[in-house]
Amino acid sequence: MKEKISITAIASMSPLGSTLEEIWAAYQNNEHYFSLVEENEGKSWVAPLSLSARLKVDELRASDSKYKKLDDSVLFAMVASRMAVKQSGWENTAEFGINMGSSRGATKLFEQYHSEYLETGISSTLSSPTTTLGNISSWVSHDLGATGPEISHSITCSTGLHSVLNGVAWLNSGMATKFLVGASEAPLTNFTIAQMKALKIYAKAPESNTGSVVDILTVVERSRNYPCQALNLKKEYNSMILGEAASVACLETGVVKNALAIIDGVGYATEILKHNTSISANAVCFQKSMKMALGDFDIAEVDAIVMHAPGTIKGDSSEYSAIKEVFGDDMPQLTTNKWKIGHTFATSGMLNLELAVLMLQHNKMITVPFIEVKPSSRNIKKILVNAVGFGGNAVSILVSKNE
Repeated sequence: MKEKISITAIASMSPLGSTLEEIWAAYQNNEHYFSLVEENEGKSWVAPLSLSARLKVDELRASDSKYKKLDDSVLFAMVASRMAVKQSGWENTAEFGINMGSSRGATKLFEQYHSEYLETGISSTLSSPTTTLGNISSWVSHDLGATGPEISHSITCSTGLHSVLNGVAWLNSGMATKFLVGASEAPLTNFTIAQMKALKIYAKAPESNTGSVVDILTVVERSRNYPCQALNLKKEYNSMILGEAASVACLETGVVKNALAIIDGVGYATEILKHNTSISANAVCFQKSMKMALGDFDIAEVDAIVMHAPGTIKGDSSEYSAIKEVFGDDMPQLTTNKWKIGHTFATSGMLNLELAVLMLQHNKMITVPFIEVKPSSRNIKKILVNAVGFGGNAVSILVSKNE
């Protein structure tokens, strides 16, 4: 990297809450945030937004007639972006770029409009403009009145961290001094969940006793057992669960006084495809992205890694193998948040980054409750954050405490 980058704000809407204080408090307990819902004539585990986050989305939707027809993924991003800009102190400037991404985009609206078309043979007037992927960045830019470049992209589950890569590139090029980056995902729809189940990677849920389909956010059952076994390398079944969330960060050139954390390095790599969802046993893409992010830093300086660890057998084990290849005997502490909030597709990497920032600020490791860990007394000053998408699009971000 040409120059270090400051993270001056990070905000999110997730199952954990809608403020950093609420989110950090949620990380202190060993509860998961999954609910069982009835959909597709069966039960499925999902991780919906917290009540506080959902209320903020509903308030935004009702605030402007133009917002009523927007997909949840757009509204999630708008709320999170407002919070991040306020937190960073950018409210008095419009000169910043925006890069927001999503893996699936407007899932709810797309399914709704397509269903109407199959029934009537006619497409709704707003079906195209409200389901395009560029909707997220463009509406965030409109809502904030930003005058900088506006970028949208989809790189599956590493989309959020690819937004960070783009922001860093723009800032290091000198073409911008501030960039708003992030991702948003609202995938809790019947068709999206069915796609994951078709891949045989979704966590199994108890069989439904009824055939009725109710609203996807209706809580049917809650359990303290851990249906997502992310980072459990001994599991014998896949246990990925979908969650919804948006997360946004404010990036600024150099090391600034109010930085929450500093980006010291970024890395990226792509696997040679053998299958649409393939990743090698030793996750070569992760090995390359982590080494690039580490650059000339001593690997012994890394105190923790927030893993992608989706809760699938191959996904978890291949990333762990890659970490072993890179770090050897200097293995840092490992963690993930997917056992708690599930896989939020594009947003997952950003939520990993948020967890890393919070651990740096509080100097406290958040561990996985069902994984045995060795106690460590070392301070947390440098954390590596990972994300990877279908096809092996890996990103690693090295962040450090602002001291």
